[in-house]
Formats: sequence, C-alpha cells, structure tokens
Amino acid sequence: MTYGLDQLEDVSKYILKHSQSNVYLLFGEMGVGKTTLIKALVKALGSEDNVSSPTYSLVNEYHTQDKPIYHFDFYRIKDIEEVYDMGFEDYLAQDAYILIEWPEMIEELWPEHYSKVDISLKDDKRVFKIARI
Repeated sequence: MTYGLDQLEDVSKYILKHSQSNVYLLFGEMGVGKTTLIKALVKALGSEDNVSSPTYSLVNEYHTQDKPIYHFDFYRIKDIEEVYDMGFEDYLAQDAYILIEWPEMIEELWPEHYSKVDISLKDDKRVFKIARI
C-alpha cells in the first residue's frame, strides 16, 4: 500500500485492524518514516502522549486507557546484552502494545507472534507491507 504523510491516520488504523498481535516490528531504512508512523499508531491506539524516538533511551512508554505502549529503538545497541539488561523480555510478557524500530538488531529475541511492517520510499510516497507472523 502506498501512502503520503497526509494519510498516516488511515494507514495506522489499517495496520491495527489487520494485525493479530500487539507486537509490531517496523523495518525500513534510516529516514523512511518509522517514528512518524509510530506517532500515528500511538495516536490511533488512544494515547495523547508526545511521541519521540527513544534512540538514546532505548524505550519510551506511552499511556492509553486500555494498556501501556512501549516504543523501542534498537538502532544504537552495540551488544544484545544491553537488551537483556534492560529487561526486554519482561516488557514482552506484559499485556501491552510493543512497537519496535530496528528489530533486526535483536532478532533472537523476537516473540513467536508479531506483525511485521516494512516501509520503503518510492518517489515522494511511502510504501508499506504488513505480514502477520
């Protein structure tokens, strides 16, 4: 599906409607719009929190009336032990929404079920594909 930034609300609702997991792995090159899409997903999930990239903190937490949202960015990790040390598996065990940028950095820790969202650029539009695993 191809979209422009003015269609982020519709795209985020589509992704949430067509996923069967609360874990979302977002793939794409630097600058493709992963964090921008996550902002729209967080809003669609009912949070009014200010969304920013957790590049240096590794995780940001957002709130909804339903359950928490954890937004991870693993771009800067140097060793998988950093992820174990932060208690990542404890986050996965919670009843929460989990949104992960740069999941390829922690492939060994992926849960059994997740929604994979691939984002790429084509001209001035973005293209996304979603797969349920």
